[in-house]
Amino acid sequence: MAIEDGSGIPFDAWRLVGGLEVALDVDVLFGAYPDRDGPPGAPDQVLRLLGEHRIRAAAVASLRAGLFDVRSGNDELIARAAPEVVPVGAVDLRDPIGAARELERLAAGGVRAVRLFPDEQGVEAGFPSVRHVARRAARLGLVMLTGGDVRRFWQPFAGLGATVVFLDTHFYHLGDFLVAAADEPGFHTSTRLLNSPDALELAAAELGADRLLYGSRAPHYEPLVPLLRLATSGLKPEEIAAVAGGNAERLLRRPQS
Repeated sequence: MAIEDGSGIPFDAWRLVGGLEVALDVDVLFGAYPDRDGPPGAPDQVLRLLGEHRIRAAAVASLRAGLFDVRSGNDELIARAAPEVVPVGAVDLRDPIGAARELERLAAGGVRAVRLFPDEQGVEAGFPSVRHVARRAARLGLVMLTGGDVRRFWQPFAGLGATVVFLDTHFYHLGDFLVAAADEPGFHTSTRLLNSPDALELAAAELGADRLLYGSRAPHYEPLVPLLRLATSGLKPEEIAAVAGGNAERLLRRPQS
């Protein structure tokens, strides 16, 4: 893939990516946003896109579950579980009682993680429902993948001993994530929006590369951008491998202690 560098001169992004592959992408969606132009998000199409970007497996959540019908969307996704698809459940934060019951059902069915869609569901960090769901998920040992502005959404997860991956951490807000995560060893971040010249390096230096997980939000964002940033980072080869899937494998595939 050729990308212009700002001078109008194209360069070969894949040459810079080199041989880097992603063992497990932490941020992938099946389905479509009804109010947005974009790809349809059919599972086979998404998996094909991932393969084209050297992403071997993905933690996948269902937009059907997050936006329309929690139970049927989750069940549809779980039925597609495979080595390349790690199912991530979803709940409706607007229905905290029903969400807690769905967490119990997901955990009993062997699902290891749950994704929260606060922006899509119109839920704010200070709503009691978010803290209620976070507390219940933490008690069940579920890894939580959450959207939302990390400057606010760190708060309902604090003090729970929870394992949380913040999917929307922007490099403008990285400092807020770093100071919050310093006191919360279970706080991690996706690398999707950490595309400034030193964001990955700063996070690794302050917290350790084990807190960083490659995420693309395929098919609704371009997987190559965070892949290129990781490949050209100043991280050590073993740190790059951890970010490119080793950390996600540890959190999402191995039994929690």
